[in-house]
Amino acid sequence: MDSITHIAFGAIVGEAIAGKRLGKRAMFLGAIAQSLPDIDFVASFWLSATDNVLVHRGFTHSFLFGVLATVVLAAGSERWHRARAVPLWTWLLFWGSEIFLHLLLDACNAYGIGWFEPFSDVRFSFHILFVADPFFSAPLGIALAALMILDSKKTFARRVWIYTALTISAAYFLYALNNKIRVDKATRAALKSRQIEAERFFSTPTPLNSWLWYIVAETDSGFHAAYRSSLDEKPEMSFNYFPQRDELLAGMNDRRDVQQLKEFSQGYYTVEIRTDTLIFNDLRFGQIAGWADPDGKFVFHYYLNYPEANLMVIQRGRFSNWNEKTFRSMVRRMRGE
Repeated sequence: MDSITHIAFGAIVGEAIAGKRLGKRAMFLGAIAQSLPDIDFVASFWLSATDNVLVHRGFTHSFLFGVLATVVLAAGSERWHRARAVPLWTWLLFWGSEIFLHLLLDACNAYGIGWFEPFSDVRFSFHILFVADPFFSAPLGIALAALMILDSKKTFARRVWIYTALTISAAYFLYALNNKIRVDKATRAALKSRQIEAERFFSTPTPLNSWLWYIVAETDSGFHAAYRSSLDEKPEMSFNYFPQRDELLAGMNDRRDVQQLKEFSQGYYTVEIRTDTLIFNDLRFGQIAGWADPDGKFVFHYYLNYPEANLMVIQRGRFSNWNEKTFRSMVRRMRGE
C-alpha cells in the first residue's frame, strides 16, 4: 500500500495495542513500525531501475525479516521503556502486529512481495486492492486526525474512533475481495464463451477503486486484456489481444536487465517497437486509462535501447492522459455502464 496508508494504519493499530500504556507515543511508534519494511527504498539511490524493482518488497518484506525485526525491536523497546513497565510480550505484539500487517497489506496489490526471501524468490500478489485506495484509507486517516486532537485521557471516545475506522476499512477490504471473486467468475465464463484457451489469468483493480477491474489472460502466443466492473450485469466481455513478441528479445536474453524484467513480471510481459525504441511492458500494472483507450500504453514500460532513461518505471505516466472526460468514463464503467 502507499506510505500514507501504512502510516495511518500503523498509528491506529499502535494506539489500539499500547495507547493506555504509552499515550499518544503509541501512535508515533506505530506509524514507524508499520513503515519499517519500506526501508528498502534507500537502495533506490544507488541501484539500477531493474535491480531496484526486485530489491523493493524483497528481503525487508519477508517473514524472516519480520521475525528478526520484531524480536530485536521488542527487546530494545522493553529495555528503553522499562520505566513505563511495558512487558516484553506487549512489545512483541506491538512490533510483530505492525510489521506483519504491513507484509499482508502489500501482498494485496499487483507489485508482488517476497515473503520467503532469501530462501525463495517467488513473489506473492493477490490483486485485491489498488496500491492507493481512498475508500480503504480514508476511514483510517480521519480516525488518525481525530485521535491526534482528542485528549489521551478520553479513552472511550478514542476506542470508538479506533474500532470504527478498523471496522469500516476491514469491511471495505472484504467487499473488494467479494468484487474480485465475482469478476474472476465472470472472466472464466467469458473466456470459455469466447473459446479463449487461457493458461492463466489475473484480475486487478484499476486506480483508486475496487469496482472496475483490469483483466489479463495468457495464451500460448500473447495476452487478452479486458475491463469489467463488479456492477456489470451482462456476461459479455470485450478482450483486446496483445502479442507477446518474445522474438524481439533475440540477442538480448543474456542481458541482466532483461532477465530481471522477466523475473519481475512473472511472465506477464510483451515486447514492442515504438518508433525507434524497443520496449518491455509489464502487463500487471495496467494501461494508462485503458478503459477509455483499449490500445493505451502500459503503465510499466522499460526502454531496452536506453537503460539510462528508466529511472522510474512502475508508475510512469499512470495519470498522464487523465482529464475530466477520462475520469467520467471511468466512473461510468465503474457503475457498470
